[in-house]
Amino acid sequence: MVVILITGMFGTGKSAALGQLRQRGYPAVHTDDGEWIELAPVPGGADLERQWREDLIGALITRHERAGEPLFIGGTVWNQRVFYPRFREIVLLSAPLEVMLERIAARDGNRFGKTPGERERIVADTAAVEPLLRSSATIEIDARRPLAEVVDRLAALAGPPPAT
Repeated sequence: MVVILITGMFGTGKSAALGQLRQRGYPAVHTDDGEWIELAPVPGGADLERQWREDLIGALITRHERAGEPLFIGGTVWNQRVFYPRFREIVLLSAPLEVMLERIAARDGNRFGKTPGERERIVADTAAVEPLLRSSATIEIDARRPLAEVVDRLAALAGPPPAT
């Protein structure tokens, strides 16, 4: 069983890669969609942060472990490190800040990052969070590469998709 985390900052192509993996027959969950996320205080702090619902993520991983099927999970939340021991690979999709901001400005499906305040937050979060993601990643993929190449590399990590 292979469970792979795809993480990265805004605009690095996590959603696009997960969509392509699903088209190729892989189970792939983007934790920004559905009920995977909750707002909760960070331990030792008063601010609310997006975090995975650990009960749901744990159950999802367990189902795939028992079934012996590969699984891609995508997202970037403060408590993802709780699950690092259960991931075979932690893949960081990365791109220069200018590329991320261009992609965010051009995308239609997600409104986040369109205002000056949100763009300032993206710049600050990238400076603070991306080094932490990089230090935990087992593999880093340059997300400026063509999407098909990125997805080929991800698929190679998991082996063939499950038979349907």
